[in-house]
Amino acid sequence: MTERVTLITGASAGIGTELARVFAANGHRLVLTARRADRLEALASELSAKGGKKPIVVACDLQAADAGEKIAAALAAEGVELDHLVNNAGFGVFGDAIKRDRAEQLGIIDVNIRALTDLSLRFADQLIRNKGGILNVGSVAGFLPGPGMAVYYASKAYVISFTEALRCELGKHGVRVTVLCPGPVPSEFQARAGFAPGFDSAILNVSAADVALAAYRGLMADKRAVLPGLGIKIVPFLLRFFPRGFILAAVGRFQRRKR
Repeated sequence: MTERVTLITGASAGIGTELARVFAANGHRLVLTARRADRLEALASELSAKGGKKPIVVACDLQAADAGEKIAAALAAEGVELDHLVNNAGFGVFGDAIKRDRAEQLGIIDVNIRALTDLSLRFADQLIRNKGGILNVGSVAGFLPGPGMAVYYASKAYVISFTEALRCELGKHGVRVTVLCPGPVPSEFQARAGFAPGFDSAILNVSAADVALAAYRGLMADKRAVLPGLGIKIVPFLLRFFPRGFILAAVGRFQRRKR
């Protein structure tokens, strides 16, 4: 019988690392991928030291066009199949879209959208065969327009929409599909994006460990979406009561305060 594994992208830091710990603690054999091989190896050693089978490490930059092929080849070489896919990798950059480096912003699309879509479709047959699940990491930002981080916010809107549609298509095959939409989480994301955590992080943030645990439980319970923390849960509800133009202006003013 082919061994079944869980693939987690962006596993070298933040929510990705915590997701790896939660899945491993619940008996999943893992495949960890991210750019930084040293961090992945350290995490793999940590998890195997707790009694589980050592994760498979695939150092890979998801911005590369052949990233999906590289991951698939690594799985084939190990003789394993996916029963769960966790598309966690993602990043954003802060600042006006027309002023930021264009290649960097296209890189956001490569990681947050193209790679997530590629892996979801590439391994769908395995997930259907193994009656598994997909966890896509979106963001509460996906419910909003995002002047000041336009490409990032738009990419997370795609993640939410794509995940919900894929849930409808794969659900009839016994595959669970869940989107995780956290708010600000203390991690390396803010440093890479180019801003320091502010007031929103102070009042809305939930720890990466708590987000990961909520995400795992939500996926296993076949929830459509997981919004960790009370403050985040009310955001989509409140948005129904305000005109889109008002929300756009409010987000723009809020983002300008970060500069």
